[in-house]
Amino acid sequence: MSAPTTISIDKLFRLIGTPKCPTLVDVRPQDEFEADPHLVPSSVHCPASELDDCPERFGGSAAILICRTGSSLSQGAAALLRDRGVSAETLTAGFEGWRQAGLPLVPFAKLPPVDPRGRTVWVTRSRPKIDRIACPWLIRRFVDPHAVFLFVAPPEVVGVAKRFGGVPFDIENVFWSHRGDTCTFDTMVEEFGLSTPPLLHLATIVRGADTARPDLAPEAPGLLAASLGLSRMYADDLQQLEAGMLLYDAFYRWCRDATDETHNWPTNKPKR
Repeated sequence: MSAPTTISIDKLFRLIGTPKCPTLVDVRPQDEFEADPHLVPSSVHCPASELDDCPERFGGSAAILICRTGSSLSQGAAALLRDRGVSAETLTAGFEGWRQAGLPLVPFAKLPPVDPRGRTVWVTRSRPKIDRIACPWLIRRFVDPHAVFLFVAPPEVVGVAKRFGGVPFDIENVFWSHRGDTCTFDTMVEEFGLSTPPLLHLATIVRGADTARPDLAPEAPGLLAASLGLSRMYADDLQQLEAGMLLYDAFYRWCRDATDETHNWPTNKPKR
């Protein structure tokens, strides 16, 4: 039975990708991290000895700390955070347990540099529709919960990215973009090591909606319709992104938990 201040690998795996996921902090010492530079999805690396220097990374009142084996390092760090009023737990069996379970790991080398506040910065074209909402959703839910997104005029994307330390995405001739007949969301799922069945299913829906191939998935026309509706509801791109986060939360949970569920009406027909 788990201790009240620990969380199982299975339970954490169910939380990642949802709005209810706490802040995840990888507290492995720098040498251990460099020996295996991967991260549990949505976690940030902050060695236990530096926790005092990165308070903004907690972003709230709940955190889960991850060390190599879930032993004294993360448990001690979590206890210190609880003393400061943070509801802190540790991951049972730690990073190694996660890896041995065969669960996704994000390669640190694929992450862009962070700004002075520890956030990745991404730049793309203004007036997003599908891919440019889907990709920020993926990044915030599985890579960097505090990522910043700058929507700018299409000709200025690369220039803004260079000037403000960001990474351009979903434009031609950059790394994070369409490849062949796939879209940028596909690229990110693959490059970030997130090829789980639910995300691959969602990627097919996004690809069908984003590349005018509704035959790829029955849900693609619905995503297209909802996306175009949101783009007309919001003149502000960041407001549209916040609304779109809920849309993709729902699609992800359907892909993960509800694809076999049907709904018939009426369920109880009146007797004649």
